[in-house]
Amino acid sequence: MDRHLGSGRTLNHFALVSYIPEPLASYLDNLRRQLTPECNPHAHLTILPPRPFRGHVGSAVEGLVAAAADLAPFQVTLGQIDVFPVSNVIFLGIESGQELVKTLNERFSEGVLEHECTYPFHPHVTIAQDFEEQDVDAHLAKARQIWEAWKGSRTFTVDRLSFVHHAVLDHWADLATVSLGAGQTVA
Repeated sequence: MDRHLGSGRTLNHFALVSYIPEPLASYLDNLRRQLTPECNPHAHLTILPPRPFRGHVGSAVEGLVAAAADLAPFQVTLGQIDVFPVSNVIFLGIESGQELVKTLNERFSEGVLEHECTYPFHPHVTIAQDFEEQDVDAHLAKARQIWEAWKGSRTFTVDRLSFVHHAVLDHWADLATVSLGAGQTVA
């Protein structure tokens, strides 16, 4: 399934994400569209931020399956809306499960998918990016107001990871889904 997960700056990059389940996903997608109407989001928790990869996709997927085989599914609870000061990306922090997300990032960042990212890994769900700098405060206030209105559960299970490729401008393609603890992929 093709989805928008960022701008053209990551074209031909690969990432590993955990999609957020419904109904929370739709709420977060709608929140994101209210701040940046031109985006076509698919709410997700990033495990491996976008990175170049020149290897064989099948080998990368085999490595992901092997690395996930002994990892149990776990719960993540979303926290508060904040902003990264340098990039001005508005994000939802992780209230619980953050250390396990960091463990996944470290585990999957080895081998063929190893990459030194521009910023240290900080588990989060992106809410808004790629907007004018002067709009940060207004977008941050609006995002906090909308998130505060959410009355559903802020907790979800991370049990499957999707290996995605930014193959076409502003669209990501799911290449494989890896189940935690199962040692198998779902095409």
